[in-house]
Amino acid sequence: MENSSAERKQQLALDIADGNDPSDAAKNPDGRTKLQGLFKQLSLLDRYLYVWIFIVMAVSIIFGYYVKGVKKAFQVAEITSVSLPIAIGLWVMMYPVLCKVQYEMLGGVLRQAGSLKTISLSIVLNWIVGPALMTGLAWATLPDLPDFRTGVILVGIARCIAMVLIWNDLAKGDADYCAILVAINSILQIILFTPVALLYLKVVSRGKGFHVSSWTVAKSVLLFLGVPLVAGVLTRLILMNAFGRKWYESKFLRFIGPWALIGLLYTIFVMFSIQAHQIVDNIGHVVRVAVPLLLYFGILFFGSLGICRWLKVPYPLMVTQCFTAASNNFELAIAVAVGSFGIDSTQALAATIGPLIEVPVLLLFVYIVGFFQRKGPSV
Repeated sequence: MENSSAERKQQLALDIADGNDPSDAAKNPDGRTKLQGLFKQLSLLDRYLYVWIFIVMAVSIIFGYYVKGVKKAFQVAEITSVSLPIAIGLWVMMYPVLCKVQYEMLGGVLRQAGSLKTISLSIVLNWIVGPALMTGLAWATLPDLPDFRTGVILVGIARCIAMVLIWNDLAKGDADYCAILVAINSILQIILFTPVALLYLKVVSRGKGFHVSSWTVAKSVLLFLGVPLVAGVLTRLILMNAFGRKWYESKFLRFIGPWALIGLLYTIFVMFSIQAHQIVDNIGHVVRVAVPLLLYFGILFFGSLGICRWLKVPYPLMVTQCFTAASNNFELAIAVAVGSFGIDSTQALAATIGPLIEVPVLLLFVYIVGFFQRKGPSV
């Protein structure tokens, strides 16, 4: 009994040291830690990602604006119209996240009762509601800026397969369900991105600001999503079979995990260095591009939240559903914009603004759902 009491006191001390309020565990049968405790569990890079993004953005703009020959240096070699430094950054950014996806669970989850309804809802929100909403907002707020509007629409079409894993983890969503949705969106993105892009940019937008072939778009999708997706699947299957799941998750994933965010910061540095003069010369337009993005994230997130509450979806699944619907694969949007229009295009600039708005906004949403979840059993 004394040992048991001592262990409880030790655990209590650890909880307090981690920023967790023991009274919350008594109020909440799940023993959910406070959001602050979860936040502290992240690495320094993860915890202040939005800070690093803004710092890198500022440094890269200053660097690109005052240092001559930056564009030429970064475009010394190209692969399908994308500079090699950008291509490397995009692959490094996406590969670690795609190694985390639990592809082996897809069959089991699909056979679970009720999975078809929740997955169907996610597909509708991601591939019907999301692109349509972003296109409408882009036209409503940027009617006189067709090139910027095209970049914004590309962001809306590219569904999230990366950062949503971080938001879902922070908000205590269902990790397995999130992995399945990421896997499904990865596959659907290969199939649907090109036709959906052509629908909204050539048919709905009457071809304004979009004059490239479907193969140009498909090539960028296959190169910057297909290649890391295949690499992620093969890496997971081979290494897990060779060394086991425990080693793979505790050693390998921990080792390559930071690469994704480092790749993101590196890519932003290269892109903003190249785009420095355009950003400074078009600062008013850059601010305007933030408007449809802010509206999009807010409407889609809280709209999904309302639908899930109406359907009485459990909190972990609801959180995953909302963040998956509201997040976007800005890596792919940037890659397509760069591959289709060029590294110094205004379309690429508009797509690059995506993560600068998405990161702080969705982090704010994490705090909002966490706050309301601590007030009761449901958001």
